[in-house]
Amino acid sequence: MSTPAEIQFAPRRLSESHVKLVDRIGEPLFRALAAAAGVASVGILVWIAESVFNQAGLAISHFGLAFLGHNTWNPVTNDFGAASFIYGTVVSSLIALLIATPTAIAIAIYLTELAPRRVRRPIAILVELLAAIPSVILGLWGIIVLGPFLGNHLEPFLSGVLGWIPLFAGTPSPYGMLNAALILTIMALPIVTSVTREVFQTTPGDLKEGAYALGATRWEMLRMTVLPVARPGIVGAVILGLGRALGEAIAVTQVIGNATQISSSLFAPAGTLAAQIASEYQSANPGLGTSSLMYLAAILLVISLLANAVAWRIVRRFNIMGRR
Repeated sequence: MSTPAEIQFAPRRLSESHVKLVDRIGEPLFRALAAAAGVASVGILVWIAESVFNQAGLAISHFGLAFLGHNTWNPVTNDFGAASFIYGTVVSSLIALLIATPTAIAIAIYLTELAPRRVRRPIAILVELLAAIPSVILGLWGIIVLGPFLGNHLEPFLSGVLGWIPLFAGTPSPYGMLNAALILTIMALPIVTSVTREVFQTTPGDLKEGAYALGATRWEMLRMTVLPVARPGIVGAVILGLGRALGEAIAVTQVIGNATQISSSLFAPAGTLAAQIASEYQSANPGLGTSSLMYLAAILLVISLLANAVAWRIVRRFNIMGRR
């Protein structure tokens, strides 16, 4: 016969046994779901790559690697090359990162170290809201506002002051590489800023206090503690911004001019891989025309994967150096 104490604690014993049973079932189930998610992500990547390269097979077999260095795009004669689009993609993305990265780091430093508490949150929200603007709206803004400003004011000024540099030579135009690069800067800025700010906030307070105790100024504290600790995160943020810039199509199509040429001037119209695919896929000639566009997609996919692989190597190297 059960004693009153045993009756009183029976529900507790039942609850504990139930929890142990759930743990025994839940742990393997969680591992299986996590493994399935990882395998699915790899499978989707392989599926996408296989589909793109399969569709590009005709152009790959017809043009080979010469497609990468050829600078003609003529659907009438089925004469296609990707050189100008690769050039436009790489140059516009790098210019965007060269502008967005120091700007994002400066904004992140201000929000984490300098701004009064009452304005930190509103400014951070406003910066992150830039990522919510649809790309087509940014493209329209680039046509209506930014393009005329560049063509009538900024580019003539740059040409007059720095015209001896090939980058700033040529005829000012509202459509061209500079307009596209600035639009990509606006699109990459909130991503780089948000990640960099989060990384800065993870810097241990003891390191900052130790730097101040040694007599360091605020800038010296940032240089000795915050920036070294956040370096791998900044690299990751920059790569996320690069991925945003490499794959953008609609906004770039609206402002870059869509010209098949390689020009040293930032004022000249140009083209990118994503913009060319977006603007011509629906009207492409069946067969070699469509396959050539998929060849451009395959090149863009390879560039993006290589950029992420390089970033992984850099972050891993910084982490190893940090452990030493």
